[in-house]
Amino acid sequence: MIGQFTYVKAKSIDDAVKQLGTPNSTVLAGGTDLLGCLRDEVLEAGKVVSISGLKELHGISAGPNGGLRIGALTTIAEVAAAETIRSKYAVLAQAAGEIASPQLRNQGTIGGNLCQRPRCWYFRGDFHCAKKGGDMCYAEGGENMFHCIFGGDPCYIVYPSDSAPALCALNAGVRIAGPGGTRTLAVDKFHQLPGVDIEKENVLQRNEIVTEVLLPAPPPGLKSAYRKVRARQAWDFALTSTAIALTMDGGTVKQARIFLGGVAPVPWRAEAAEAALKGKKLDKATILAAAEAAVQGARPLEANAYKVDLVKGTLTEQLASLA
Repeated sequence: MIGQFTYVKAKSIDDAVKQLGTPNSTVLAGGTDLLGCLRDEVLEAGKVVSISGLKELHGISAGPNGGLRIGALTTIAEVAAAETIRSKYAVLAQAAGEIASPQLRNQGTIGGNLCQRPRCWYFRGDFHCAKKGGDMCYAEGGENMFHCIFGGDPCYIVYPSDSAPALCALNAGVRIAGPGGTRTLAVDKFHQLPGVDIEKENVLQRNEIVTEVLLPAPPPGLKSAYRKVRARQAWDFALTSTAIALTMDGGTVKQARIFLGGVAPVPWRAEAAEAALKGKKLDKATILAAAEAAVQGARPLEANAYKVDLVKGTLTEQLASLA
């Protein structure tokens, strides 16, 4: 049951930041995750600050140095359908098209997708787990078939976003507004492991909001792709996902960025797989070596060791499709 709260419609970004400075305040964009969090009592809100009316946070436009700017309130459906993104940043268009259902893609926003809370059934359920101030992670010795195989201790959540691994693979940035003005950081630095702060999934402070995503100009020879494996074709979150961005020089991999979803509390960078590809031809031996390298250091729990093979399989298929 959702408790009582004050509703405020922000008049500007500065007004939103000011309103969020009040204790127990939370921001409302598309609302597809927030309403569930309030209903599940994942968080309590004394004040809900809506930013949906801020026109400057909507839309896709040209960015600096040949890149692209995506306003934080741009819907997932808009990102998936944008011809500029489909032609230049295929991995992001594909990832956006795999998010949830058509109804949610038309309501949810790119900023909200980056900031959504984890879907762990212990965290969302009636368990006083470590993430909610308790003294244990119930998933570690409980039902953990959907939990992480990398970076888990002391909390074994998985980060649920599809857009974030794709944005990380593209070396995108995110702009954040707060009381001190704006700051920009790489999307792959936006999220943080439970060991840093078990109660938070990202670096946002209480009175900060994401205002836009910044994509750099695609380098010559860019090939990218996204693959998501889930239990059901529609709606479900990823069991595993793979976001790949390769810069090719003829048939040789000049640079590689690979991020995995559904396997860690953050978009998980497969640096060993990137190293296995760099300077090599995308032949069968190289692809198989990269797939094996991608799961180095995996520590599956009792019921989720299948994710190791899923990662290797999806990465193998996607690299072969780009060869």
